[in-house]
Amino acid sequence: MTAGPITIYVPRDSTALALGADDTAAAIQAEAARRGIALDLVRNGSHGMFWLEPLVEVATDRGRIAYGPVSADDVAALFDAGLAQGAPHALCLGPTQEIPFLRNQERLTFARVGITDPVSLDDYLAHGGYAGLARAIGMAPADIVQEVTDSGLRGRGGAAFPTGIKWKTVLGAQAPQKYVVCNADEGDSGTFSDRMVMEGDPFVLIEGMTIAGLAVGATHGYIYVRSEYPHAIAALDEAIVRARQAGYLGDDVLGSGRTFRLEVRMGAGAYVCGEETALLESLEGKRGIVRAKPPLPALEGLFGQPTVINNVISLATVPIVLAKGAAFYRDYGMGRSRGTLPLQLAGNLKHGGLVEKAFGITLRELLVDYGGGTESGRPLRAVQVGGPLGAYLPESAFDTPIDYEAFTSIGAVLGHGGIVAFDDSVDMARQARYAMEFCALESCGKCTPCRVGSTRGVEVVDKIIANQNRPQQIRLLRDLCDLMLNGSLCAMGGMTPYPVLSALDHFPEDFGAQASKQQAA
Repeated sequence: MTAGPITIYVPRDSTALALGADDTAAAIQAEAARRGIALDLVRNGSHGMFWLEPLVEVATDRGRIAYGPVSADDVAALFDAGLAQGAPHALCLGPTQEIPFLRNQERLTFARVGITDPVSLDDYLAHGGYAGLARAIGMAPADIVQEVTDSGLRGRGGAAFPTGIKWKTVLGAQAPQKYVVCNADEGDSGTFSDRMVMEGDPFVLIEGMTIAGLAVGATHGYIYVRSEYPHAIAALDEAIVRARQAGYLGDDVLGSGRTFRLEVRMGAGAYVCGEETALLESLEGKRGIVRAKPPLPALEGLFGQPTVINNVISLATVPIVLAKGAAFYRDYGMGRSRGTLPLQLAGNLKHGGLVEKAFGITLRELLVDYGGGTESGRPLRAVQVGGPLGAYLPESAFDTPIDYEAFTSIGAVLGHGGIVAFDDSVDMARQARYAMEFCALESCGKCTPCRVGSTRGVEVVDKIIANQNRPQQIRLLRDLCDLMLNGSLCAMGGMTPYPVLSALDHFPEDFGAQASKQQAA
């Protein structure tokens, strides 16, 4: 028997659960009991190295030692080899923080994800939590807004609008009630950073929203979460209760006399509700349809009142900005893209997962140094960045730095930081068709360019694939994309041309020989 309890960590993250983490955790408990070993089993978040899940860690005097991927069937042999002491084994990866994928990151927003028990307030406080709120409590609202503005933080949901400017607008608005709304309707393909925060460190989002409330004079907040995230919703609900009980939420936040209440609301599965005005409609109990602007939500948002609407990552980054100061955060990054961005690697890659890096790293470094190249072993041919409405980039663009302006200069968007890789077996004409079909299925239907244009777009691409008068159909497709780009009410229809035109421009051979001639014309 060991002298005292050993601490073993098994993630409760959705990806880990899908790969058998609950079975692994149960097997560890049973094996420890059978051997008479006292065990403290912590269900932490995932570090984001998904190809190694379920990742099991054991606390030792050398730090945490990682093993993975560990199935329930591996557990007995691990104990035989000396898991309790962090002993060598075929599945042993060494100290967790020394795994190259993790060691070479700059984890600011994700500093606690994978480290702590997500719903333990004591863990959160022990790892620097609520230091930002403690500082904000003693600041004037305008000074909080200025700190966020000076940090250079921009919206991490895709639009990249400066967070501080949005907050300043709401602060200056005169109204009897103001709101803070978190857009957690993470619907882009290949994205999961919001989910990882909500499941792995929900208190950081709660803290960020509370600071936002103090900054703009809002007393109520809502987290709008997509219905496909039940584990995130459960973690948030539990963390909110604990924060309220400890005085971090409610009518007297940390004895300051200021009020901030917070609730979770579940969406109904509409992709368009990731657009902020459609989200507000849904939050008010209406059908999720895009609103015309103006007025801006910052002036007339939820229930017609001034509203801060930010993405999960934007709000979860605020606590570190307040805790360590604007200059600390601003010193990361390049150009106008300051700080870090959680980049999500998905698709045909050996090492799928989350990488938080300062702006400036290139796509190639992400795909090769972190992603490990394709899982299939075939050459990388295309990468889609920014979700299903993001551009498809060819190998010649892989040296583009991760920077909002750099991507704009090549006709692409960073969006939410999702990166989906394809090898040379991909048919880019069919990928273009998928973009149009996705828009047709997910359009709210309010504006004609999006509602009708996407349906016509599917028909036109089908004719191109079937080689029905290709030159004419390609001209028609470009005209249709121009109409959708310039005539749609929101980014749903306005961005659908990005993947279509990028596929047509960069991979003309997949559309037939005439495509390249049309591009030149």
